Amino acid sequence: MEKRPGPAPDPAEGCLVAAIRMPVRIVALVVVVPVRLVWDALVTGGRFLYEKALVPLGRGVGLLLYGLFVWPLVRLGRYVLAPLGRGLAFLGRVLVVVPAVWLYARVLAPAGRAAAVALAWVGKALFVWPWVALWRHALVPVGHGLAWLVRQLAAGAAAVGRGLGWLGRVLLVVPAGWLYARVLTPLGHAIALLLTGIAFGLGRLAAGLYRYLLTPLGHAALALVRWILVLPALALWRWVLVPVGRALGVLLRETGAALGVAWRVAGYVSLAVGRFLGALLRWTLVEPVRWAYRSVLTPLGHVVRDQVWRPAARVVRETAGAVRATVRQVRADVRRALFGPGRPPEPLVREVREPEDAQGRTLGSSTTALTKTAFIKD
Repeated sequence: MEKRPGPAPDPAEGCLVAAIRMPVRIVALVVVVPVRLVWDALVTGGRFLYEKALVPLGRGVGLLLYGLFVWPLVRLGRYVLAPLGRGLAFLGRVLVVVPAVWLYARVLAPAGRAAAVALAWVGKALFVWPWVALWRHALVPVGHGLAWLVRQLAAGAAAVGRGLGWLGRVLLVVPAGWLYARVLTPLGHAIALLLTGIAFGLGRLAAGLYRYLLTPLGHAALALVRWILVLPALALWRWVLVPVGRALGVLLRETGAALGVAWRVAGYVSLAVGRFLGALLRWTLVEPVRWAYRSVLTPLGHVVRDQVWRPAARVVRETAGAVRATVRQVRADVRRALFGPGRPPEPLVREVREPEDAQGRTLGSSTTALTKTAFIKD
């Protein structure tokens, strides 16, 4: 827990450091030392309480709980419950499982097979064989008779159908064919020829009306529409709207060009005014401020930094170093007064072992100086 003392104060320090050192040492002695003593006492007491009381108490409580609960339960399970379970399993196997397996294999299975065979024969006798006999000796002959009756009825129906077909052909088809071929076909041809003549006459009449009546009327209507609507509209478009549109286009184009030129000139003017105002602001405000910053504030700041801040920071650093050295010295003095002087650290001496006699390799020896050195070191 001992720390090395800080560096010794320089004897060539100023009077300010010497004047501040004693009050700081007094304050450290009054404030810091009691707090550190209380802190060390609390740390030592807590460590002693943890190592000498809480840890053994915890181990004792653990051993007590293990002896009261874990060890009896483990011994109970290992030496009582496990043998008892194995014995009960053996008794259950001998008294229940083996007899049940033997009863199933020697009694129940043969009895079940015999009961199944008996039930199969009884089922066949009660349900299968009567229905087979009924099907073979009653339903099959009845079905054959019904099939022969149906075949006979179908043959009679076919004969009746053929007779009715011949009668229908004689009474309906032959007279209808003669009526269609001898009466309806010539009458249809005559009606078609009449309708063709009427359609030809109506077509010629419509062509004459279109050529000699509708075409002159259409030409006259088209000429009237052309002279009343198209030619005035064309004259209005060519002699009024086109010149007016051209004049408006020229007016709009020149107006846009003038606006563009005026916009550019206004830009130049605004640029000149902006530059003038910027130069005026620079020469009236920026340059005086810059001159004041360079010529007044910067030298003044350098003077304040060199003559005030740096000496003050140096004094603060020296004072803080003196305070730290004083606190360390006071702590070392108090620790030395309470616990006595500690043992000085032993100097670290490295033992360098060299071979006693370093010889070169000879003809009668298989070792060299390096191997002999390694052997000596080992």
